[in-house]
Amino acid sequence: MNSHRIGEALRGYAPWAPDWLVTLLLVAVALSIALGLHRLVVSLARKRLTGLDTFWRSLVVRSEGPARLALIVAALTWAAHVAPLSDGYETNLKRLLFITFVGLLGWTGVMAVEIAGDLYLRRLRLDDADNLQARKHLTQMRILQRSADTMIIVISAGVALVAVPGVRQLGVSLLAAGGAAGIIVGLALQPILSNMMAGVQIAFTQPIRIDDAVKVEGQFGHVEEITSAYVVIKLWDLRRLVVPLKYFLEKPFENWTRQTSELIGEVELMVDYRVPVAELREELARILGASQVWDKRIGKLQVTAAGENVMTVRALVSAANASQLADLRFDVREKMITFLQDTIPDALPRKGVEFHAAPPEPDAAPPE
Repeated sequence: MNSHRIGEALRGYAPWAPDWLVTLLLVAVALSIALGLHRLVVSLARKRLTGLDTFWRSLVVRSEGPARLALIVAALTWAAHVAPLSDGYETNLKRLLFITFVGLLGWTGVMAVEIAGDLYLRRLRLDDADNLQARKHLTQMRILQRSADTMIIVISAGVALVAVPGVRQLGVSLLAAGGAAGIIVGLALQPILSNMMAGVQIAFTQPIRIDDAVKVEGQFGHVEEITSAYVVIKLWDLRRLVVPLKYFLEKPFENWTRQTSELIGEVELMVDYRVPVAELREELARILGASQVWDKRIGKLQVTAAGENVMTVRALVSAANASQLADLRFDVREKMITFLQDTIPDALPRKGVEFHAAPPEPDAAPPE
């Protein structure tokens, strides 16, 4: 039986019913069938989940909502085809349902990419002291994941626009990048596409990685997030510096953890020439020996400059990462100053003229 005759058959059974009532009845029947079929499919799928690998099992569970909506869209499409609707209403409704269905497919595609990325990242151990390889794979996966999401969204938008006569050429241009409209769309999408290509380049060349310690535009912080358009750097005072992705391919910046997370830092002190350097060196060794963040690689003290009134003493220390190095430098600086104040106060640099109270004169001898 032709599907259009179903509506005519309903009309024959209830000639008194208006068209809108017949349409509502068909929609109700279609929705009941779709929801019942979805329950059946979900019930069968859950029974077979144990036989699937982790990816497909996660995808089946998380796509339950989109699958329900897809069945509803298919049921409504059938209802629109058999309902007593005018050709214009039927065509427009089918276009809307088609666009919705394409959106659901894109949603499922993005969900599949996210599941695959999360399963891959489960194997990484970012909490290890030497997490260079883990951060490398994390950065690659995050950037490629966002690039794939962008491509899925662009393709879905192109397919959806093809269904609309007024903007069909725009959809074709998104898919084929051809014609005058394709040039216009290409110019409009140029920032997005250039950032996406920059993201792919960063994913493979990796000038920066997630959690890298970097210095950008005079600001020091850690790479917190890399998106398809920008990089978020968490500064020491919890502010966020947002930098365009292309910046890291076009301008110089400092990456303190490019090869390894281990770092060397310095602590400089300006002291008087009367300071015994050997005692300072012994005190530095004692401070580092009691520290829990010193990695025991570098720990030495040198005189790096001799000025007119003071000399500059530099302590080189090392730690496993940037955060521990900062804590170690602060601790060494504070304890070295405390040591000088307590043991050699005259060794601290002074400027200007110092006045001291004159000692009391001895009592005069009694006259003879």
